[in-house]
Amino acid sequence: MDEARTNTPCDPWGQIPPRYNLGAALTRQHCLAGRGERICLSWENSAGERRQFTYLEMDDVSSRFASALARLGVNPGDRVLLRLPNLPEFYIAALGIAKLGAVFIPSSTQFRAAEIEYRLRDAGVVAAVTTTGLAPELETARQKACSLCRLIAIPSADAPLAAGQLDFWELVRDGDPEFPSADTASDDLAFLAYTSGTTGDPKGVVHYQRYPISYESLIRLWHDYRDDDICACPAELGWLLPVASTFLYALRMGLHVVLYHPLDGRFHPSAWFELIERYGITNFVGTPTIYRMLIADPGVSQARLGSLRHGVSAGEPLPPDTIAAVRDKLGFTPLDGIGMSECMVYCFNRAGEELLPGSCGRPTPGCEIKLLDEDLNEVPRGTPGVLCVRRETHPGMMKEYWHKPDETAEIFRGPWYYSGDVLIEDEAGRFWFQGRSDDVIKASGYRISPFEVESCLVEHPAVLEAAAVSHPDPVRGSVIKGVIVLRPGHAASDALAVEIQTWVKERLAGYKYPRLIEFVAELPKTTSGKIKRRLLRG
Repeated sequence: MDEARTNTPCDPWGQIPPRYNLGAALTRQHCLAGRGERICLSWENSAGERRQFTYLEMDDVSSRFASALARLGVNPGDRVLLRLPNLPEFYIAALGIAKLGAVFIPSSTQFRAAEIEYRLRDAGVVAAVTTTGLAPELETARQKACSLCRLIAIPSADAPLAAGQLDFWELVRDGDPEFPSADTASDDLAFLAYTSGTTGDPKGVVHYQRYPISYESLIRLWHDYRDDDICACPAELGWLLPVASTFLYALRMGLHVVLYHPLDGRFHPSAWFELIERYGITNFVGTPTIYRMLIADPGVSQARLGSLRHGVSAGEPLPPDTIAAVRDKLGFTPLDGIGMSECMVYCFNRAGEELLPGSCGRPTPGCEIKLLDEDLNEVPRGTPGVLCVRRETHPGMMKEYWHKPDETAEIFRGPWYYSGDVLIEDEAGRFWFQGRSDDVIKASGYRISPFEVESCLVEHPAVLEAAAVSHPDPVRGSVIKGVIVLRPGHAASDALAVEIQTWVKERLAGYKYPRLIEFVAELPKTTSGKIKRRLLRG
């Protein structure tokens, strides 16, 4: 470690002790510091149900869950899948798993059986936590994933426990509130966040126990989290943005988090206007799509949203016109940032500094970023280059891709993390996003592998070849377009397009289906047979 680093509030290396357990640090340490009666989490759903937990209560139930897992034979280092919507049980389970020294894996509730099965098998998952309503896809997936021994479910009135499922809250009630958290090292494994690339299967991004304290500068300078903040992020907890921002970072700061579960799985601006007004939410985290839907709703009113003080945006670039509209209608200027699952937002606009709309800001303090070419040579300012992060300067950098050394070597090039994001640096040292060096699709804030969508498309009996590319969209920023070559005997039609879209919806998460279908006679390709996706975009 560089001895020149200093122990300042924005120096994350100076904050990291050799021993650290995030489950204990985010709950019990607050209680020991006299903050146990603070509200940790306020939850409600679209049916009007509400629950609330203090830090003392969150510490109690997560410790009980940790002890229950230990009694079930889950050991430190074991992987536990979370297939949960926005419920308090996600927080409880993830904290309990961390306290045990095991590894939690967030996953989208939109995943189908094949997507779940892949994660179960790839990570060697030994236990899973879900709801009884979401359990059937998991039950199907576990038939081919022999490592999954325990299925823990949260029952509901309309979906009782099935044979072989364990009741989440019974396990918690019978657990030990004094369960001692594992004495984990700060660089022990804590969680896997699966992410998609342009080729191959999704990869498990391995993160350390030290994750919450690795982003001290991001928490303070980008999120601008303050002691009395009430924060919220509408996105589902299967995605790393809310897991990081309104779970790991917010609880690191001892904040009050508002969590909302829309039972239909959709984002409703009117519901969020009510939540902001009712709870006095001060700090907001969203994607550009979320912001665009909020400001476009006729019910938007600064009179109701006066508590909002600050907000950030991530997932895709935030256009200048959206920034201006948010400032006008929501009363604050959202700060854009850029990052990936491998290394969360590493370049961002800072609170209190002049904002240049369209720029993704400057690197986090202490983190060295360069724009390099394919041969790792630095490009001149004003010239597009791939954003690379010197790994030893960012403690939040992932360890590796789970059991994928070749894929890890593709992005860990010498001392650098090769992000694949193409940017330009201006003379003032600010960065401007230009696109991707590969073909990963960013749609509605999700990072989607074209390979995964294309593989599903070509399984349809009418499809001979397919390409999945991004297409501009005024609300979502970009959506997926499927460009399809049909098999002989099949004719292009609107009905066939809908049929193909439905085919994908039934097999992949809902956000991965192509909202546009274009039928073509052939796909443009290189001499080696690779699809030239860039020619099909837009």
